[in-house]
Amino acid sequence: MTDHENAIEITGLTKKYDGFTLDNVSFSVPNGSIMGFIGQNGAGKTTTIRSLLNIIKIDSGEIKLLGLDHLKDEYEVKERIAVVFDELPFHDSFTGTALSKMFAGLYGAWDEKRFFELCDRFGLPTKKKLAKFSKGMKMKMQIATALSHNAELLIMDEATTGLDPVVRNEILDMFREYLMDENRSILMSSHITSDLEKIADSVTFIDRGKILLTGYKDDVLDTHALMKCTKAEYADIDPADFISARVSDFGAELMIPDRASALKKYSGAAIEKTTLEEIMLFYVNREKKEWQ
Repeated sequence: MTDHENAIEITGLTKKYDGFTLDNVSFSVPNGSIMGFIGQNGAGKTTTIRSLLNIIKIDSGEIKLLGLDHLKDEYEVKERIAVVFDELPFHDSFTGTALSKMFAGLYGAWDEKRFFELCDRFGLPTKKKLAKFSKGMKMKMQIATALSHNAELLIMDEATTGLDPVVRNEILDMFREYLMDENRSILMSSHITSDLEKIADSVTFIDRGKILLTGYKDDVLDTHALMKCTKAEYADIDPADFISARVSDFGAELMIPDRASALKKYSGAAIEKTTLEEIMLFYVNREKKEWQ
């Protein structure tokens, strides 16, 4: 068993740029689970991930990965985690065979047999240069390398973007298998919320550098709801009871953060289940309050 409760613990992470601030970000990823890290492009997902990996220096805050300090224990942390970016970080002239040789030198726990098994399963030719690979094949190659050194934590940055649904499903299946070992965890950043709805245990929403919402996915989906009403009914609803409203000539749709109390207070209204995508959309428009 591991001696840390959370695979990732971020407390008060702040990083200021001109025109953008990652503002006091705090959330944790429980051991043995997959967290969906959700937000629009430019919301701060990649900045957070680069901070975790110490690719960028943070201004303040504390980051622990696998119970270890991301700065003080950086070498040990990087031996025990794997990262998949949306762009292939390997040179196009490499082949799978060459990658395996390179990673055997980098990781003490490199498992060549596992790597070639995964290449075979993903239909990846190991003697062909990466330059000849499609985007989907390149992503599978990154994932094959990520899953071949017994990493305890997998960090994915928009890894399923631009891939067709069949490839995305294959990759999600691989993650489910990876998580069968209860000491393994995944942080998966994406704006494709339907993928996360299928696989994530918990979700964290980030928008404009701030965390809006973090918690177990089922709790988030159960507490939120979409209320549909006429324009006349909408006029009578207390603005404190909804995040934002999509208003049209035909009526209004409102995102309710507390389904149970809305059911009591507005018992005649149509209150329906919602999705992560709708929740994200209504939160992103929260400052306008009303939108079309």
